[in-house]
Amino acid sequence: MPSIFAYQSSEIDWCESNFQYSEVVAEFYNTFSNVTFLIFGPLMMFLMHPYAQKRSRYIYGTSGLFMLVGLFSMYFHMTLSFLGQLLDEIAILWLLGSCYSIWMPRCYFPAFLEGNRPQFIRLVFITTMVSTFLSFLRPTVNAYALNSIALHILYIVVQEYKKNTNKELRHLIEVSVVLWALALASWLSDRLLCNFWQWIHFFYLHSIWHVLISFTFPYCIVTLALVDASYEMPGETLKIRYWPRDTWPVGLPYIEVQRDTKKC
Repeated sequence: MPSIFAYQSSEIDWCESNFQYSEVVAEFYNTFSNVTFLIFGPLMMFLMHPYAQKRSRYIYGTSGLFMLVGLFSMYFHMTLSFLGQLLDEIAILWLLGSCYSIWMPRCYFPAFLEGNRPQFIRLVFITTMVSTFLSFLRPTVNAYALNSIALHILYIVVQEYKKNTNKELRHLIEVSVVLWALALASWLSDRLLCNFWQWIHFFYLHSIWHVLISFTFPYCIVTLALVDASYEMPGETLKIRYWPRDTWPVGLPYIEVQRDTKKC
């Protein structure tokens, strides 16, 4: 049995040809397309700083985990090692778990979340720790954990879309779901239709997945933060802004906490 550190010790191999451009980088485009994670992570920390001061500094940890996903994904695609695969999946598990614990609306788990979110965060932390341990013994456990959390987050977002009349929030949800669907389509196409893409010499769908899912992250966390604010920050006025400019057709969303300018 090869070492978990060894190149190509993972059973997963994506459609891109291996070692085509470098003797040390197995999948060149799949490796370096993760650079968007390392750009958007710090940028969202900066843009969401006013919100973090008002609501929760845990958002910095979420952005840090997002960057770790990018780093571990780079390591995995560079080596195709089993260790790289595990680290990548575990980082995604912790990222989803952090979003789940910070922004889960209280109406979905009132017994845990009515004034007692720290207890809920501890519960999610323990569950994530157990899943992390089991992933080393049974790697398929991680896949079930990832899908379960992701699908429940998607369910919550859809439910909030149905009952919310805020046009800006509805637009964010729509863009988030579309980006996620396009990213998932790229991932599945690369995985299931590899022979076709190799036949037409197009090996970049998994790289496109990296870029699309890294764009999805800012939209998702701003969506979750706004949904959470309707329960946890009723006295605050929040405004959705886009970096670098609100008027640009494409931008990264963030939340501006507006000050009350009324005078007595």
